[in-house]
Amino acid sequence: MKLKEAAKKVEDGIEETLIYCDFPSEHWTRIHTNNVIEQLNREIRRRTRVVGTFPDGNSALILVCARLRHVAGTQWGSKKYMNMKHLETALDDAFIAG
Repeated sequence: MKLKEAAKKVEDGIEETLIYCDFPSEHWTRIHTNNVIEQLNREIRRRTRVVGTFPDGNSALILVCARLRHVAGTQWGSKKYMNMKHLETALDDAFIAG
């Protein structure tokens, strides 16, 4: 596999990625994806297509990390796209019932 380091990062983060499964299934579609994630994935896909091929896995990882640093350091990375009140209500209801 050419992208061993990138694959290792994905493997290491799989538990965090699937954390939405801990919530009730009716909330999964709202939690597991949102516009920010989809927009970021499209942007990374677009930039990797422009490059074409990478000499090694580190080059691809550097490109992705650079974009993530940009997002984290700008206002684009601090927008809120989800209203968490419906989850808080569900948790309160579960606490009262349980």
